[in-house]
Amino acid sequence: MFSSKSYLEKKTGPYGIGRFSYLQSLVNEYQNTDDIEAKKQIMANLANFAYDPINYEHFKTLNILDLFLDGLEESDEELVEFAVGGVCNASAEKENRKHIIDNGGVKLVIGCLSRYSEDTVLSAVSTLMYLVTKESHAEITCLPIVECMMRLSLSKNVRLKNLATVFLEDYCDDTVIQEARMMQKNNGYVPTT
Repeated sequence: MFSSKSYLEKKTGPYGIGRFSYLQSLVNEYQNTDDIEAKKQIMANLANFAYDPINYEHFKTLNILDLFLDGLEESDEELVEFAVGGVCNASAEKENRKHIIDNGGVKLVIGCLSRYSEDTVLSAVSTLMYLVTKESHAEITCLPIVECMMRLSLSKNVRLKNLATVFLEDYCDDTVIQEARMMQKNNGYVPTT
């Protein structure tokens, strides 16, 4: 649910902790703890705050998008899952999308396509769809990614299958799809449908 500034001020009162202060305390705790469970909980909380555009100004001030991007390179699967969820939630907004693209986010999100967690892969595919711009289109719809989406479109997970199919239909050129099919055939990959 989206909030307005006046609603948040009314809800917290003149002496209540403000949204900025709360987000800042989360970021500080994340950066100062070595406890992986605490880091996962904080990353999940920050990812949830990325749903609401009212928070984006605070995200910029506190460099939370960079925290998410750094989280994509972590070894802990759950931490990566929450980080890519945060990137996904924030990437629908134009300035956030530009920041993510300009700071190597496309490559980092592509790396999440090979993660074990299906939720991570779902968020990665969704994020890539949000990140398609005139400048990033070629990188996001290159042959290896299209081939990956073709494999994902055959997944037993219906959500993943449908999302990959939408990616192929809405963002990919037929020529690249044909090249990917040929590549799969040449590599001995025979889809089972």
